[in-house]
Amino acid sequence: MEIQLWRKILDPYALAVDELVVKFNHCISEYRMMGEYSPIEQVNGRLKTISSILEKAQKKQVPLEEVEEKIEDIAGIRIICQFVEDIYTVVNIIRNRTDMRIKSEKDYVTNVKESGYRSYHIIIYYNVETSKGTKEIQAEIQIRTLAMNFWATIEHSLQYKYKKNMPDHIKERLSSAAEAIKTLDQEMGNIRTEIVDAQNDFKIKANMVADIFNNIQNLYRVLNRTEVLKIQEEFLDIYQSGDMIKLRELSKKIDHLSEHYNAQSLI
Repeated sequence: MEIQLWRKILDPYALAVDELVVKFNHCISEYRMMGEYSPIEQVNGRLKTISSILEKAQKKQVPLEEVEEKIEDIAGIRIICQFVEDIYTVVNIIRNRTDMRIKSEKDYVTNVKESGYRSYHIIIYYNVETSKGTKEIQAEIQIRTLAMNFWATIEHSLQYKYKKNMPDHIKERLSSAAEAIKTLDQEMGNIRTEIVDAQNDFKIKANMVADIFNNIQNLYRVLNRTEVLKIQEEFLDIYQSGDMIKLRELSKKIDHLSEHYNAQSLI
């Protein structure tokens, strides 16, 4: 197959990867903008290389003219979650979307592979708009926890090194590591509420501090410098004490002061 033809084939898949990454990142932004916990921690995508496509086609005995139909993961999206429960929340989010259609699902979280591999795979149909019109392509979405992703990344590198002939002693160590990863995910799930609450508290504090800093900066333009320095010192004392109640009270006080002097709109 000519190089130019490969480019023609792969371009819509590259576009799909870019669009899907943007869409799932927007999901994260929407949750956080509403002050809610996001089941998606991070998203990344990749376009399968020509060498990987050829290797898979050869392994599965797929004729080159049938590559787009029979190789489903030319476009790949990986969604990383913090907790196992989040994986199934994300699966439901994808099921309810109208801009993609599910072809198949494989739950390797519940039905763990013999190697110890755990992840949730979804093959979708997705439409991209090209200069030649609308093209429906297939893409694979992998959903896994941070711990699962760490293990899978190491396992993939070792499989590549040993070309599927991994020594038994390494297989055994990987299997033990997979069990440890499973235990870690379970333990993190058991204290999920405490972890999420702690993360939310951190975000609330960070946003509050950012607002206070912005307001203080703007107050320098409308108040006497001595008055603003006094407010700044009060803020630093409270911040160092770690007293969130007093920090909230000060934030409200500075907000009211900024509103009074119309300082919030200053840049």
